[in-house]
Amino acid sequence: MKIFTTENIRNIDRVTIEEEGISSMELIHRVAEGVAGEIMSRWSPNTPTVIFAGSGNNGADALIVAKLLIEAGFRPLILLFNFNGNSLSRDCRAARRELLDLPEVNLVEIIDRAELPVLTPRHLVVDGLFGTGLRDPLEGGFMMLARNISESGADVVSIDVPSGMFGDWNARIIGRNVVHATLTMAVQFPRLAFFLSDNADLVGEWKLIDIGLSRRATEETPTKYYLVEREDVKAVLHPRAPFSSKADYGHALLIAGCYGMMGAAVMAAKGAIRSGAGKVSVHSPRCGFPIIQGQVPEALFSPDPNEIVISDMTPRFGWTAIGVGPGIGVNDATRGALETLIKTIKRPMVLDADALNIIARTPGLMDHVAPGSILTPHAGEFDRLFGTQTSAEARLLKALEVAHTYRVIIVLKGHYTATVRPDGKVFFNSTGTPAMATGGSGDVLTGIITSLLAQGYKPEAASVAGVYIHGLAGEIAAETEGEYGLSALDIAAATGKAIRSIMK
Repeated sequence: MKIFTTENIRNIDRVTIEEEGISSMELIHRVAEGVAGEIMSRWSPNTPTVIFAGSGNNGADALIVAKLLIEAGFRPLILLFNFNGNSLSRDCRAARRELLDLPEVNLVEIIDRAELPVLTPRHLVVDGLFGTGLRDPLEGGFMMLARNISESGADVVSIDVPSGMFGDWNARIIGRNVVHATLTMAVQFPRLAFFLSDNADLVGEWKLIDIGLSRRATEETPTKYYLVEREDVKAVLHPRAPFSSKADYGHALLIAGCYGMMGAAVMAAKGAIRSGAGKVSVHSPRCGFPIIQGQVPEALFSPDPNEIVISDMTPRFGWTAIGVGPGIGVNDATRGALETLIKTIKRPMVLDADALNIIARTPGLMDHVAPGSILTPHAGEFDRLFGTQTSAEARLLKALEVAHTYRVIIVLKGHYTATVRPDGKVFFNSTGTPAMATGGSGDVLTGIITSLLAQGYKPEAASVAGVYIHGLAGEIAAETEGEYGLSALDIAAATGKAIRSIMK
């Protein structure tokens, strides 16, 4: 699914109105029907309801929502902000006329100032103050109103975006000055801001309202932001030929583990095996031999000369992809071995965990990473590599800069893991569950991505598909193990089921 900027969506709105020969009021009705229908499905008509309507088209949406709720038996208090009595947009004036055609409408029009109702946790608030047309952060009375709504404990349904938040980048806002929604009903497309953890408490749950915007305009409008869904991954994965053999599906070499952290190697290997690599080899210190052979008998074992750490990463047999980092530690011997590997191998690799920590401690080593390589940092690892970032938004912007500069792919792990490409495109992942917040989950991901790379998938496809498969495997495993009981090995075990469900 494409994720558009606010300006993109405004243009698609305009094209829809021109193509269909409809009025903007028709689109407002479609929005309102979606919002009102969702409210009716969740709250009863006897819920004390307050609707805040601004003077623009977001306010028009809210007024038509009020009309539909009244017709369904709700009795909302409606507060319309119309400063000086002449600040309403054309569509907002039309929506007010339509609302006032109903009998017994409890509408308070705020011309100058007014005493606002006391909100409680029993209330339902419909937030139609400001939409994506907002140009500057809230201040003054509207800032205080946003704070009061958020601090009341009431359930809040925001139309399109929570008032005070921008649809795209939000570095200029202060969170407490924005309405905190329980549910955000976004019009047609999710907003870029929804995928950044900075805004999670503001957006709450979000759902889309399909108002039938132009399919042609949607397809023809370019974007650099995408939400990855099942059909996207299905289009990438290749079905297997009946007469194929393990030689057709690559040889994944995982350089992983050290004394006390061999579990990371086990989890990465299981992820690689379950995602279809023809052969998997694990290069670990000699102490890892009984662990790998006992826990992952399907994998070949490549012993390092050192007993407890990896001191030599020179590949000794044929491989098609390398994944390095899980559980290797950051000792001097391993650091030297990784530096030699990175300076020697000129094909894309997967770099994770301690490989990233070593790069962060070795000035200039990032300059030698092969173009097309896939780095899979969580927020802490990313900041150690590229400098401390003050927000998820700043981190994503930095990832865009880094991916372009070094011509690498950054898999920035999180709730909506963002795969950032050198061409500036960002792919947000739609699968996963909080149950996956468990040790070793990232090691399994490294195994999956390395496996796909070994099978011949391009780094761009291997990274995006690998993240999606990993998240779906977590969802499948959590159905059995629950949110608290999920382990990384459960994710690995469900990886094959995840791929099967995608390719159905």
